[in-house]
Amino acid sequence: MNSSLLKLHEIKRALNEKFYERESEVEGILVALLARQHMLMIGPAGTAKSALSAELAKIVQGTEYFQWLLTRFSTPEEVFGPLSLKDLEEGVYKRNTATKMPEAHLVFLDEIFKANSAILNSLLTLINERLFYNDGSPIEVPLMSVIGASNEYPEDGEGLEALFDRFLLRFEIDFIADESNFVSMMKDEGAAVEMPAMQLDELVQLQELTDQVKIPDEVYETLSFIRRELQDEGIQPSDRRFKQSLGILQAKALINQRETVQIADLAILENALWETLDQKEAVSNIVRKYAKDHAAQTLASIETEANEVFDAAKRDQSTEAGMEAIQKFQSLADDLLKLKETAPNRAEEIDRLQTQVNTMKNEVESSRLDVEYLGATNQKKNGTDDQHGVFFRM
Repeated sequence: MNSSLLKLHEIKRALNEKFYERESEVEGILVALLARQHMLMIGPAGTAKSALSAELAKIVQGTEYFQWLLTRFSTPEEVFGPLSLKDLEEGVYKRNTATKMPEAHLVFLDEIFKANSAILNSLLTLINERLFYNDGSPIEVPLMSVIGASNEYPEDGEGLEALFDRFLLRFEIDFIADESNFVSMMKDEGAAVEMPAMQLDELVQLQELTDQVKIPDEVYETLSFIRRELQDEGIQPSDRRFKQSLGILQAKALINQRETVQIADLAILENALWETLDQKEAVSNIVRKYAKDHAAQTLASIETEANEVFDAAKRDQSTEAGMEAIQKFQSLADDLLKLKETAPNRAEEIDRLQTQVNTMKNEVESSRLDVEYLGATNQKKNGTDDQHGVFFRM
């Protein structure tokens, strides 16, 4: 496996260990970075929005990182850099952008919807076109992703619709719900997690690999079905948003170490295809319905095969049949682990089936050991080479 892919897997694992109940956001921020898209996190203060972004910036070494808290009174100088006094003396209106947003690869903007009109136009151009106009001249910026955060959604009539639209991925984030995770957070147990590192050129390589991930026709067809059903509900994401979503799907597949997008990957688009807050639930239901179909079929297939293997092992009571059954159970368990990565929204069902498969495997394995012991005992008593015995003692 590509060494950069291995590092990506380790980064995802480490971030999930460090930040409790942030699996969706961890995947989202990695997907955004690989797809060179932007991500928005909306939720109350103190939910690790800025900490997650800053941690990722530390992991990807060699990146320029810019973080700023916007207020109604923020000035362009704070975000884009102060005017160069030397150039101003010569009548040149040029900003010194060193250490500011125009020179950053990864940007975190807190309370982004408090951006005022003095900042907004330049911010929109920089985010969307990766251009910053300095003294009227467009300059290409190295920006990969902007991670925006807000305690609340923008209100209608504030003129922030265009800024909201710039964020392809949008996640609602809340306080830790599980009590054991809360206690672990209070004890700062996540601080002990050793964080991996990746160089900027490795990230660029992964972004190039993302572009090469194949999208099969069935995914395009399913996207067309989703679009049609959204239209029936009066929801019309732009053609641009659908087109950009392909990169999100490719990045999700790559994170799961696959070269091809699967139908189950579509689940992440529940965070991308809604335009207004009142559309969010409908979009989620429609997207999940199409994404779940593949996962549901896979779960049903695995459960059916597990039962067939178990029944066959009971019918054929030989040691050889038991060993073959154990190998098949292990293969099914591996398939469930892979499915859990591609369909996290079905984790509860997958966990249940994993327990069921492991129980079957353990029962077959225990019976096989009993048979081998009884067979060896009988051989010793009878002095025979009989290799067969009763496989199940029920």
